Amino acid sequence: MVGSFRQRLSSLPDKRTGKNTRYGMEDAALSAFSVFFTQTPSFLAYQRMMEGSKGKSNAQSLFGVHQIPSDNQIRDLLDSVAPEHVFPVFEEILQGLEQQGQLADFRSTADTLLIALDGTEYFSSSQIHCANCSKRTLKSGETHYFHSVITPVIVCPGQSHVIPLVPEFIVPQDGHDKQDCENAAAKRWLAQQGQRWSGLNVTVLGDDLYCRQPLCQQLLDQQFNFILVCRPESHTTLYEHLAGIALPTVTTKRWTGKVEETYTYRYLNSVPLRDSEDALLVNWCEVTVSRPDGKVTYQNSFATNHSLSNENVAQIVLAGRTRWKVENENNNTLKTKGYNLEHNFGHGKQHLSSLLATLNILSLLFHTLLELLDQKYKLLRSHLPTRKTFFDDLRALTRYMYFDSWDHLLTFMLEGLELDIPPNTS
Repeated sequence: MVGSFRQRLSSLPDKRTGKNTRYGMEDAALSAFSVFFTQTPSFLAYQRMMEGSKGKSNAQSLFGVHQIPSDNQIRDLLDSVAPEHVFPVFEEILQGLEQQGQLADFRSTADTLLIALDGTEYFSSSQIHCANCSKRTLKSGETHYFHSVITPVIVCPGQSHVIPLVPEFIVPQDGHDKQDCENAAAKRWLAQQGQRWSGLNVTVLGDDLYCRQPLCQQLLDQQFNFILVCRPESHTTLYEHLAGIALPTVTTKRWTGKVEETYTYRYLNSVPLRDSEDALLVNWCEVTVSRPDGKVTYQNSFATNHSLSNENVAQIVLAGRTRWKVENENNNTLKTKGYNLEHNFGHGKQHLSSLLATLNILSLLFHTLLELLDQKYKLLRSHLPTRKTFFDDLRALTRYMYFDSWDHLLTFMLEGLELDIPPNTS
C-alpha cells in the first residue's frame, strides 16, 4: 500500500513546462504528507538540518523523499493538483482492509456497514481566499471566506476506530449560480461512490440536514439504507401523523455504575416524510434516556428505511447514535489531536488547501491502517500511555537520530520499552 501510494504521487500532474524540475512531484507531496503523518510541523526543517550534517535524512529513508523542497516550493508545486488525483489511495487501502477481513469487524445492525456523513470547516479567513472558497457575509457587512468538506467514515458501535473514506469538498460548482452546500455535496458523493458500495448492505447515518426526501430517495435508488436524525421542527408533517397515536413502546434499564438509567423507545412504521402526494414513507423511532429523579439526559429521534419492531428498535437507535463518531473520532481528532486540520498550512490560488486537507485525512487513515494491521505499531501504542506520548517520542527520535526504515524505528522504540519484538508485518 505504501509503494502504491508513492507510485500514485509520482504520477501527479506537473504544471512545469521547462527544464527546472529538480524536485519531483512525489517529493513535494511526500514532504507535505510527512508533516501530517509525524504530526511534526517542523519535521522538514529538522530533516534538512540532518541532511546537511549527515548527508542523509529520515525524510528520505522513512518517506522516500529524494530531495526535500522548501515549504514555498511544496506549496507552489502542489497548488495546481486537484485532490481527486490521490482519491484512489483511499480505495486501495480499503481493499487491503477488506482482504485482511477487517471490514467484517465493522458490520453491526442488520449486518450492515455504517457510513456516517458529516460536513466540517477546515479553513476560514476574512482576507485570504481563492476561487474555490465559499463565503458568507457577517452582520458587520464583512465578507468571510471558508473551506468545508464532507468527511464520510465507516463507524461501528463499540469500535474505537473509524475508517475515513474519500472526502467530498464543498466548492462552487461550474454552471451553478447558487453557492455549494453540504446537502448538494453529499448527493455528489453518493452519486460518485454509489456503485462502489451498492450491494454491500450499507446504512448511511447523518444529522437532520440529510433527512430530506430527495436525498433519502437517492439513497434508496442506489441501494443504501439510512438512519437519519429527524427533528420535529423540520418535519412537521411527520410529527402530525404521530400525534394522538398510541405508539409502540419498549423500555429497558441500564446501570451506569453510578445510577440506573431508563431507556424508553417509541416507534412507528410507514409515516410520510413530507407533505406531498408523493411523500416517501419512512419508519420513525425515538429514544429518551432518563434517571430515577425524572431528569432526561438524552433524547433524539430518527427516520429510517429499516422496518422497526420491539426486537430491533434499540439496535437501530444505537446505530443512529453512532453518527457522533464522525465528529468525535474523525473531525475533532483531525482538528485537535495533532493533525491540526484547521491550521492554514498553505491556501494557494487553486487546489492547495483541499489537497493538503486530503493528505491530512490520509495520514489519519494510514495511522488507522497501522493500528489494525501492524503488530509492532499496535504493541507500541498499547504500551505507551497516550497517543500524544507516541508522537512526542516519534518527534524527538526523528529529530536527533537517523533510521534507515520504519521497521528500524519501531524496533528501536520497542527495545527501549524492553518489549518482545513481534514478527515484522508492516
